[in-house]
Amino acid sequence: MLALIILAGMIGGGGYYGYQWLNDVLVPDDYPGPGSGEVIIEIRQGASAGEVAQILVEKGVVKSVRAFTNAIDAAGMSGSLQPGDYRMRKGMSAKDAVALLDPKRRLQTKVTISEGMRASQIYQKLEEATGISAEEFQKAAKAISLPDAARGNIEGYLFPATYEITPRMNATEILEKMLDRHDKAVEDAGLRARAKKLGFTAHEMLTIASIVQAESGRLQDMPKVARVIYNRLEKSMKLQMDSTVMYGLGKYGIIASGTDLESESPYNTYRWEGLPPGPICNPGDHAIEAALQPEKGDWLYFATTDPKRRITKFTDSWEEFQKIRAELYRNVQGG
Repeated sequence: MLALIILAGMIGGGGYYGYQWLNDVLVPDDYPGPGSGEVIIEIRQGASAGEVAQILVEKGVVKSVRAFTNAIDAAGMSGSLQPGDYRMRKGMSAKDAVALLDPKRRLQTKVTISEGMRASQIYQKLEEATGISAEEFQKAAKAISLPDAARGNIEGYLFPATYEITPRMNATEILEKMLDRHDKAVEDAGLRARAKKLGFTAHEMLTIASIVQAESGRLQDMPKVARVIYNRLEKSMKLQMDSTVMYGLGKYGIIASGTDLESESPYNTYRWEGLPPGPICNPGDHAIEAALQPEKGDWLYFATTDPKRRITKFTDSWEEFQKIRAELYRNVQGG
């Protein structure tokens, strides 16, 4: 009888512990509520649900790996985790944690850099969007690796586009993202090979594209502006572009004053023959393509006669150009 009692106890005890083990497997440890506080979680590119679960456990967001993987499987999101930063809470139920990993909740800021912006303008816009000071971007730009021809000047290499910026990115990482986008644009356009066929280096072609960008009021004018640049270079004429003069002086505007034209800046194309040392802004796809494929024509002069409507007129006659310039002055003076 004693033996039977002991055997029954062993079976009962084994059954209890077996039930506990099975319960732990089927119903893993989980927090009961929405959690509290705040913690930023980073999901890296290509991370699996299991790897994310481990991070969440280490950060105290969820109680167990199994609880999270079960919850994300139930939500059908195992294969849709998007890389980025997410704001979460500590001590959350796995189900609530999965809900906060919706890609729409990623912590990111979208910043649009417009064609023709100068680096200084880009730094200011990035400061407004990220809180990182413009001075920090200037400092980072000096430390970034650039082509030798750039001589440490990042102008022209910050490609205009819309960028997604996360809270973890610093000034260097943001600028490098823009440089990567520039490299892709250059590669897609075949810029290096096409520039070589035209007798220019990639840096010189970017410089031409930047002038085209700065001087063109409309997209359809860009190939003509590019042709004027090439025609003047071929005739060993000074470019005489007001945009380059203004850039060298750190000014903005479409008409350089008489005093401006006396500047000894290397960007003063009224004083110096040939191209300026580098780009005067950051050109977009259209300006780059126009520089690589200018329109055929004999034009040597142009002026934006109506800045409000962005109307630009072109001519190969000096006398006609004087009339065009006079029209511009009348429109500017008339407001």
